[in-house]
Amino acid sequence: MTNEPTGTEPRTVSNFNIANVLTTLRIVMVPFFGWALLQDGGNDPMWRWIAFGLFAVAMITDKIDGDLARKHDLITDFGKIADPIADKAITGMAFIGLSIVGDVWWWVTIVVLLREWSVTLLRLSVLKDVVIPAAQSGKIKTVLQAVALAGLLWPLPHGDAHGGAFDFWPGLVGEVLFYLAQVMLAAAVAMTMWSGYEFFRDVRRERSVRT
Repeated sequence: MTNEPTGTEPRTVSNFNIANVLTTLRIVMVPFFGWALLQDGGNDPMWRWIAFGLFAVAMITDKIDGDLARKHDLITDFGKIADPIADKAITGMAFIGLSIVGDVWWWVTIVVLLREWSVTLLRLSVLKDVVIPAAQSGKIKTVLQAVALAGLLWPLPHGDAHGGAFDFWPGLVGEVLFYLAQVMLAAAVAMTMWSGYEFFRDVRRERSVRT
């Protein structure tokens, strides 16, 4: 008697697919992005624009690879691990680089990175069998962070450190845009902390249900 396929076997998805390629590309881009941002202490307008371009590409491909993985059923274990690492690596490098060049306070970077990596590590390790769906606050946090960091990567004149180097902006336009980006960053930090609270709260609830 031969065993005929039932058609119910789980579909095997290769790790070598377009979604994972884009995720890997984002990880590879991180050191190049950091190097471009830190050229001449962050005072070279051309390299700041290059850093912004790399960051923008990373944010766009983050959206594209997620959409592709869901639409074409390309979700893999590699993607589940690599995608959040790629996200946190590029934004983390942006926070650290902007703190090094003096555009973001170090305490802001430390608080945000502690929250981001603690949530990511918890998702990847402790919660292997517990699924916590992405909350709306987390999605808003991601957008606010991306917009704020993108704005701060622009060579906008402000203070003594960058004003002279970025003097091609007309009048007060550059300074106004810079401080608008700082306001956006403050909103991103607030939403980062709130979404982190919601995540740990949901984890506690899920564990209490299972025990």
